[in-house]
Amino acid sequence: MRSPPPVRTAPGGHVLDIEPRADGSAAPEEARPVTQNADLALLEDPVARDLLTSRIPARLAYTWTDGTPRVVPIWFHWDGTELVMASPPGAPKLRALSDGDAVAVTIDANEFPYKVLLIRGTVSRREVDGVVPEYALAATRYFGEEQGRAWCDQLPAGMRMHRIAVRPTRVSILDFETRLPSALSS
Repeated sequence: MRSPPPVRTAPGGHVLDIEPRADGSAAPEEARPVTQNADLALLEDPVARDLLTSRIPARLAYTWTDGTPRVVPIWFHWDGTELVMASPPGAPKLRALSDGDAVAVTIDANEFPYKVLLIRGTVSRREVDGVVPEYALAATRYFGEEQGRAWCDQLPAGMRMHRIAVRPTRVSILDFETRLPSALSS
């Protein structure tokens, strides 16, 4: 896997995203400011908070074992530090996700003006006995208290799950009001 181009910080707190050339090398003269924050303070933004507590599934993007990109919708729970997801042992994504892998996650609303939270981060993964606690919290958020509990109760006794946690390293927000995609804001 090719490492990403270097990232520079511009005056005013913006991260400069270095666009790679066709050959993959960094091209500093093509740097452009984007709505990102290296200190992750954007996770406290009202748009981010709304999306992190919504019933919208996250889209988890990762690199498959053959090097091709994959994206899957998945329930999540934000614990204030990590975006936590869970999968049963046979889930295909587990063959490709290892501790320390770089992933991307988006949570986005379908109504205009669109609200989009984009997260890049690293994975930590471990197998647990029973239902991952954050999965149960996500089930309650997505289904409501009674149905969420019923959903978790119907899972097989003695089940093992994999806890997949993404620790954010970069965050972006688009709200299509004050924060537009860079192609529209220049």
